[in-house]
Amino acid sequence: QVQLVESGGGLVQPGGSLRLSCAASGFTLEYYAIGWFRQDPGKEREGVSCLSSSDGTTYYADSVKGRFTISRDNAKNTVYLQMNSLKPEDTNVYYCAASPRRRCVLRPVEYGYWGQGTQVTVSS
Repeated sequence: QVQLVESGGGLVQPGGSLRLSCAASGFTLEYYAIGWFRQDPGKEREGVSCLSSSDGTTYYADSVKGRFTISRDNAKNTVYLQMNSLKPEDTNVYYCAASPRRRCVLRPVEYGYWGQGTQVTVSS
């Protein structure tokens, strides 16, 4: 059974850090493009970052460049999103997703496998 499970969300103060994890089962993440997305209720899902399977190329939304880092641990079949210098506007539900594309893109429609989401709240 193909499954993605996110973890690591929570409540953090502005300026703080969190590391989200996305663990895969039923398939090998190394051969898939992986994306992190976030979505406010009633709004479209926004691409945050992605990691290509072909050459490890990464992409970031302008709003998170320099603060977030995506990485992958093939031995653990897990992808991470390290989030530093968090801002209140980063508050959201974060989802990881997998696509058979070799080069990742920040378009949700390209991803067929999704996790259930993890809540990140940045507040003092």
